Amino acid sequence: MREEQVILVNEKDEELGLMGKMEAHEKAVLHRAFSVFVFNSKKELMLQQRALTKYHTPGLWTNTCCSHPRPEEKIQDAAHRRLQEEMGFNCDLQKAFDFVYRAPFENGLTEHEFDHVFIGTYDHEPVINPEEVNAWIWMDMENLKQDIHANPSKYTVWFKIAFPRVYDFVKKI
Repeated sequence: MREEQVILVNEKDEELGLMGKMEAHEKAVLHRAFSVFVFNSKKELMLQQRALTKYHTPGLWTNTCCSHPRPEEKIQDAAHRRLQEEMGFNCDLQKAFDFVYRAPFENGLTEHEFDHVFIGTYDHEPVINPEEVNAWIWMDMENLKQDIHANPSKYTVWFKIAFPRVYDFVKKI
């Protein structure tokens, strides 16, 4: 099986080429990614706990799903694909914002991503993929904000970076 490729980009999200996913994480090369935040009609966020077998940040809580687009795949199409693969459902997604972050991990890998953030609404339970997701929960935004502050080590780096902007974005809609 061929290793998954990530799309290398610059700080303007302009494509520079491709690299194997693990090599990109070993070399901390900036690459394209996306994060999906799904809310129910009560404006509670669906969080997932990453599978315990993940190669980095296993067992941490994070946004509904996240991943990398494939070469030649539109970023929004990738977000829909991955939402289905990880959480077993699909919903309308709205582009919210982008951000760049760099996060080294204890295992020597580094996430350095140009992250496209999408927001959606869904009022049902997911059908999680246990290879990707250990657990899930709906969480009220105010309680989540307090828990991130009280227990930051329970959450992924990218989630903690994106959350304040998602919080502000959702308050406006």
